[in-house]
Amino acid sequence: MSKKPRKTGPRTTARAASRKSPIAAAKRLSASPKHDAAERIADALEAIATHLSAAAPTSGGSDAFASADAFVWHPNGKLAPVPRVSRVDLGLLKGIDRVRDILIENTERFADALPANNVLLWGARGMGKSSLVKAAHASINVDRKPAERLKLIEIHREDIESLPVLMDLLRSSDFHFIVFCDDLSFDGNDASYKSLKAVLEGGIEGRPENVILYATSNRRHLLPREMIENERSTAINPGEAVEEKVSLSDRFGLWLGFHRCSQDEYLAMVKGYCSHFGIKLGEDELEREALEWSTTRGSRSGRVAWQFTQELAGRMGVRIKS
Repeated sequence: MSKKPRKTGPRTTARAASRKSPIAAAKRLSASPKHDAAERIADALEAIATHLSAAAPTSGGSDAFASADAFVWHPNGKLAPVPRVSRVDLGLLKGIDRVRDILIENTERFADALPANNVLLWGARGMGKSSLVKAAHASINVDRKPAERLKLIEIHREDIESLPVLMDLLRSSDFHFIVFCDDLSFDGNDASYKSLKAVLEGGIEGRPENVILYATSNRRHLLPREMIENERSTAINPGEAVEEKVSLSDRFGLWLGFHRCSQDEYLAMVKGYCSHFGIKLGEDELEREALEWSTTRGSRSGRVAWQFTQELAGRMGVRIKS
């Protein structure tokens, strides 16, 4: 007796679709008249859980982080490896010698499992804050064995609320991690800063010993005045709640300030880039063109120096790699 062909109903089809897209599966299930509310919710949650568990590295497994030295965190639970980090050599960062040495020392202590501080790099735009973090990470790893290499994980500003989830993922790993957020600041009624506060200081679990946080910002105090006033107004004792100068940024142990560079420092940056990439131009002409470029941009900074170097290299037919 021949078997009847297996029927393919909405539930079977939806589960097949969930392997590709949990959102599509959820939509299909909600449209099915044969599913009651409980079944639709259960299937949608199952599809999403399957998708997330397949995307994220295994918590606590060193092999999950051995594939790369840098990752980008996505709030869906995925750490995407970055095979090649966009950065400049540490020696090309001019005019920031003092903060460079402090950050390198702090990072090296952390990589050696010694006490180290979370760091806030703040100040003028284009002066190498994020470049220094990436360059410091690379310099620390130069002579380290694969099992001892420091990992860099970038979390985007808009994903800060998922920071506790990332901490749970990293806590049981054998590696040490720098969690890096570029251009960090908070505006309006944004409450996601509370997730950062809990991780930096005050949470029950606290920051994992194998994790340190580095952040860059154009302003020293990450919370604007109106948000600080809101916290003060809801406190039992407003005078002791939150002082303007010791807001969220006070929870970073190190503050490294970056200030606008002088003309000599700007020219030193340009000459350093040109020497490194083999761009040959008379010194007088190079200085004249570099200063004219900065005048048209209305500022002098490491970013402006790099942009001028790219313009000059392109005009002279010299290929460069950042």
